[in-house]
Amino acid sequence: MDVSITEWVVFFAIVAVLLFLDLFVLHRKNEHIPVKSALLQTAMWIAIALLFGVWVFIQHGADASMSYYAAYVIEKAMSVDNLFVFILLFAMFRIPDEYQHRALFYGIIGAIVFRAIFVFAGSALLESIDWMMYVFGLLLVFLAIKTAINKKDDEKAPIAEWLSKHMNVSKDLNGGHFFTIENGKRIATPLFICVIAIELTDIVFAIDSVPACLAITSATYIVYTSNIFAILGLRSLYFAIHGSLESLRYMKYGLAAILLFVGIKMLISEFYHVDVVMSLAVILGILAVTVLASVLIKPKPKEIA
Repeated sequence: MDVSITEWVVFFAIVAVLLFLDLFVLHRKNEHIPVKSALLQTAMWIAIALLFGVWVFIQHGADASMSYYAAYVIEKAMSVDNLFVFILLFAMFRIPDEYQHRALFYGIIGAIVFRAIFVFAGSALLESIDWMMYVFGLLLVFLAIKTAINKKDDEKAPIAEWLSKHMNVSKDLNGGHFFTIENGKRIATPLFICVIAIELTDIVFAIDSVPACLAITSATYIVYTSNIFAILGLRSLYFAIHGSLESLRYMKYGLAAILLFVGIKMLISEFYHVDVVMSLAVILGILAVTVLASVLIKPKPKEIA
């Protein structure tokens, strides 16, 4: 797929404007974000992402647009696991609600850079090494099994624990600043360490989400833009639903099913081509079944306890 420099410039200009509005207009102050406001912002981010898909359709046609939407849905679905980790990190570093958006904002800045590295490197590998498709496919199947058998109750934040032990960190947040002065020395605050942990965690999550998107299309423009638009709306989604995340008890099985599907899709690509519209339908169907199951199937008494 041929993408002009102008298209890349337009994309990065849109992202820059959105980040500016987010930090300096919508969230100028460190304050708690109400659920209603977070829901409205989530709707706004989704609408912007959908409109960009229309732009892709105008520039490159229906197939490219459907690939964009499929990759966007995959990344958005995979991001749900990130939300659980955010809760864990904020609790571990005792970050109050009013500073959480700032931490997530700078985490997104890092994600924009690191996702570019993952996407372009992964796409280059797929184009230059024929059998890399099978490596990615097997990786996704392995991650699907790992996701399905992983117990949420056993989850820890090893990255955060390591950072806390090996870095000189103040006990005080110092008004939401990243650094403070103690005993004449400039040291990091828990908020700064939390941002680093978020950055490193996103790199780990990119290992499964980027190959999953590359299973839909190897076009770097489609994969990267869909990833970034999904990530941009992650903060507002966190504040909108973080109180009800625990109710999505079957989400990990839905994510595992999606990873398994795209992994198999990669493994059989030489013998059978799965249409991108069918891929999008399967992914949306899995998510719908997962959410409905979480809502309709009541937990057993021991699960509530």
